[in-house]
Amino acid sequence: MSLLRHALFMGRPSSLPRPPALLGIAVRLVLLIGSLILAVAGGVDALNPIVIKGHKLFDGVTGEEFFVKGVAYQPRGTTKFVDPLANEAGCQRDVPLLKEMNVNTIRVYQVDNDANHDACMKLLSSAGIYLLLDLPTATRSINRLEPAYDHTLLGHYKKTADAFLQYDNMLGFIAGNEVTNEVKTTSASAFVKAALRDIKHYIRQRGAGGRTLPVGYASNDDPSIRMELLNYFNCGEPGERADFYGVNLYEWCGTKATFETSGYKDRHDEFLQYSIPIILTEFGCNLSMPRTFGEVEAIFGPQMTDVLSGGIAYEFSNEENNYGLVQIVNEKQVAKMQDFHNLKTAYAAVRPVGVKMKSLKESRPASQCPATTAGWHSSHRLPPTPSKEACRCMVDTLTCQANAGQLGVAPEEIDQAAGAALTTLCGQIDCRDIGTEAMSGKYGKYSGCSVVERLSWAYNAAYTSGKQSGATCNYGGTAQLSAPKQKEASCQDVLRSAQVHS
Repeated sequence: MSLLRHALFMGRPSSLPRPPALLGIAVRLVLLIGSLILAVAGGVDALNPIVIKGHKLFDGVTGEEFFVKGVAYQPRGTTKFVDPLANEAGCQRDVPLLKEMNVNTIRVYQVDNDANHDACMKLLSSAGIYLLLDLPTATRSINRLEPAYDHTLLGHYKKTADAFLQYDNMLGFIAGNEVTNEVKTTSASAFVKAALRDIKHYIRQRGAGGRTLPVGYASNDDPSIRMELLNYFNCGEPGERADFYGVNLYEWCGTKATFETSGYKDRHDEFLQYSIPIILTEFGCNLSMPRTFGEVEAIFGPQMTDVLSGGIAYEFSNEENNYGLVQIVNEKQVAKMQDFHNLKTAYAAVRPVGVKMKSLKESRPASQCPATTAGWHSSHRLPPTPSKEACRCMVDTLTCQANAGQLGVAPEEIDQAAGAALTTLCGQIDCRDIGTEAMSGKYGKYSGCSVVERLSWAYNAAYTSGKQSGATCNYGGTAQLSAPKQKEASCQDVLRSAQVHS
């Protein structure tokens, strides 16, 4: 007799009438047992969740320390973007090769959050491979030269998180990749960190039905800002800090490099007291070809395992930058390059020795935020959480509004055209309510609105202040009069309720 049938009939002869209360109990018992059976059946192939404790990653079920043994995976080969995790044929071709290389994690830089990813994620899970996914895309990201963070970007990040939280083999998300890459772009880090804060909060608010996954940042290894970046993303309130920190490290070049000469020893010493996990989110210098991946022994050996949680070799497919492990021939075939064989050998040779989660007692303090200086332009005070509702409310208070359809550009160029118009106008009026100053940590209450919404605010400010001198709401036909639907004071409660408190 099956377990379900046994639950139905045990304890009472079926010929006797069943009192309603007992019937309800029996039905609930059947549903509970059935749910347990389905959960067990559905979870046979599920990968164990990877969790963070202190500065290390662990298998959440076995308690064993987890080391990322990864490969960056973003096949391109065409000017048209193709989501690699929505390309089932590509995944069927490539996942066995990833498994052959002893890979347990891939990093993907861009996906289409409207696409279906079930087939590829199932193939990866069945092969024991986790996913580390970047949230930004080529068209939805923070511009390092003109940084801004608005509700449209946060909405995109939320949608991507929603599309992937369901999968058992999700390792985590990356909120930015090398956005700050030199001193003159350090102001962008405040905006990236604000986005990281807000998507962390969103994931944690998903409730019992959703998965809580870590969110981190991947930095470049610019020596002039290396320590500032390291500390900035691990300072401040807990809700503002990254859950893990990634470093794209290309210092180990050629067969003669060593732990000392490559700079790895210096990086080790810098990471020693860091309080969250560090992953090499890219590695694999290609100045000497073919690559022998000598750094793998250091990354996964006693020289670095006390400070690193593994690394990700760059990259699977050979593209114009010549970092590939394979050459894609067609939809069904690839040609393995020498780098493929070398990385496979290197990964197979390492057996990192970790610690048990229950035995990790060390608790390290968070970092101190770097001071704003001529070499670091991001305050510890972050931009506010963008609110779509507050921005809609603000626009509803305006008499003069931007007409994006009359900017005279293609839809994909509207933001750029609106931004140019906004820059010109804010050189003539006070735009503090929509402006940002990362170095001082001062942000306008509507700075998180879209560029077209901010242009509407600026048009209205210029129009209302200049009406006495004959100003009109036209601006070359790109603005129009509108009857206000709200009073500005009504938007303040909406703004306050949107903020994430760490």
